[in-house]
Amino acid sequence: MIYHLLYPLHKYWIGFNVFRYITFRTAYAILTALLLALIFVPIFVQFLKKKGWAKTEKPYEPQTHNGKIGTPTMGGIPILISVIITVLLWCNLTNPFIWLLLFTAIMFGLIGFVDDYRKIKQGKGKGLTAKQKFGLQILSASIIAIFLIKGIGFSTKLYFPFFKKFTPDLGILYYFFIILVIVGASNAVNLTDGLDGLATGPLGISFGSYLLLAYMAGHIKIATYLQIAYVAGAGEVAVFCGALLGACLGFLWYNAYPAEVFMGDVGSLSLGALLGTIAVIVKQEILLLLIGGLFVIEALSVIIQVGYFKITRGKRIFRMSPLHHHFELKGWSEPKIIVRFWIIGIILALMALSTLKLR
Repeated sequence: MIYHLLYPLHKYWIGFNVFRYITFRTAYAILTALLLALIFVPIFVQFLKKKGWAKTEKPYEPQTHNGKIGTPTMGGIPILISVIITVLLWCNLTNPFIWLLLFTAIMFGLIGFVDDYRKIKQGKGKGLTAKQKFGLQILSASIIAIFLIKGIGFSTKLYFPFFKKFTPDLGILYYFFIILVIVGASNAVNLTDGLDGLATGPLGISFGSYLLLAYMAGHIKIATYLQIAYVAGAGEVAVFCGALLGACLGFLWYNAYPAEVFMGDVGSLSLGALLGTIAVIVKQEILLLLIGGLFVIEALSVIIQVGYFKITRGKRIFRMSPLHHHFELKGWSEPKIIVRFWIIGIILALMALSTLKLR
């Protein structure tokens, strides 16, 4: 709203021209979302306590987590509210990518909300079944894929780091690739969200990284210089990434160890899906394996554990999965696991960004 209200006034005073710049609006999107999250989260925590919407016992967590039972959950709701308000204030709302990302946030947020609500009412982690959750996620991701390819004629080419001219056109297979990226990212973040701030910190790192990538992809001169895909309109996604970064930082203030609130599936599923959708929009899906490498590792640990358990009929590679639980059972303190995983996330993000000059 601020952009649409004030930028047109540059005809009367040149000072309003500043609202045209993506860098300016991104900076204020970060600050706005941060401030809103700092305000909304504690208010929502009080609401959650009154409603009794709190973490319940989960059979697949270490017994040390029993002390967390009763901590308010569904903190992803004030995160999404902060992001949506900020986006409506600072983004160019004529950009179709912005509405697509808002759709992603709302759809996956609703899936997570229903899952969280059922867990609270039924207890012991009994939310949506795996089939129900995956079915709804695949349906939502399919709509996103159709909108991109059929709706706005999005390119079906896939770009690889390190290779200048290797850009295979996946054609119809790109629909399935988009679904894989979005649903995979959504569930990987969900699996990582098992310790206080463990997912929130790396999410902030990832959104900060894609903020830079979105700005570069939307700037034809920079994209040409770096020999990356130029995506008209993708620069505006940087403002959306700024809102996500700010909201994550604001939420982390209350989610850091010892957490006063958890984001729940409403937060982890929606933020993970947004990360995957942004990666698709800026044509940096492969780099998501590095930027979101921590989420990939956590998801792989679950896949490996389950697969090995079935093949060997009861044997395990890790003491417990996802991987952070393995280190908990080895005796690592929760803050040590969290900080070390954050450090790994920062290293992976820096490695990913360094590939921009290695082509």
